[in-house]
Amino acid sequence: MDLSLVGPGRAGLAVTLAARRAGHRISGVLGRDQAAVAAAAERLAAPVLSWTEPLPPCDLVLVAVRDDAIAAVAERLSGLAGEAAGAAHLSGLTSIGALAPLGIPGGSFHPLQTLPTADSGADRLAGAWVAVTSDDDLLGDRLFALAASLGCHPFERADEQKPLYHAAAAAAANFTLAALAMSRRLFDAAGVDFAAATPLIDAIVANAAAMGPEGALTGPVARGDAGTVRAQVAAVRAAVPELAEHFIAMARATAAIAGTSDRIEEALR
Repeated sequence: MDLSLVGPGRAGLAVTLAARRAGHRISGVLGRDQAAVAAAAERLAAPVLSWTEPLPPCDLVLVAVRDDAIAAVAERLSGLAGEAAGAAHLSGLTSIGALAPLGIPGGSFHPLQTLPTADSGADRLAGAWVAVTSDDDLLGDRLFALAASLGCHPFERADEQKPLYHAAAAAAANFTLAALAMSRRLFDAAGVDFAAATPLIDAIVANAAAMGPEGALTGPVARGDAGTVRAQVAAVRAAVPELAEHFIAMARATAAIAGTSDRIEEALR
């Protein structure tokens, strides 16, 4: 396919770098930061595009800007995208209606993967799942084909389902990191290198994938061991008091999943 990129940030550049590896062509790069645009265009062997000239003919315009800028970018490009067969933004939350001002079929293409840098993101796309939303069958087929060509697993997601889907993705990624950050601070306070937890973390993630998070749950909260939980809370309060509220909240959420709330709630108080 011929792809045009609007917004050469981490996500957009990751997808287009992977697309080039898969044999697709980048027909142009457009963005606000001209230095970033020039650097991306050089890496993608593509021309720099202008906000005041029509976008080149292409199979797909990838709009890879912040969620709150998608509609504004589509409005700014109104009347300039007529030579493109379709457009898709990379947001897992924003409605595809935000692209309506472009006047061409619109959709979304959301890789369910962390993309911390363009290069590492491009490497991690293979094997990732991609949520595809489109109300145009031809565009939907094109987005599925793009995902498959990158080694991804595409799946359909209706526009109205996207906010809840995005919340689930945020919980999987960000809440996990928040828990690990808390763990690191507690290990530091106990005088233990956080690296010691790496095998444990790896095993937990593998178990969650193989058995489901509920089936993989272990530990004193899951067992309903109130005495151990009480001792943990007391230790956290003494050593890192600013984390006590968050530790208790995590323990309470864990108990709700494990069905042990009635046994450990008093210990948490």
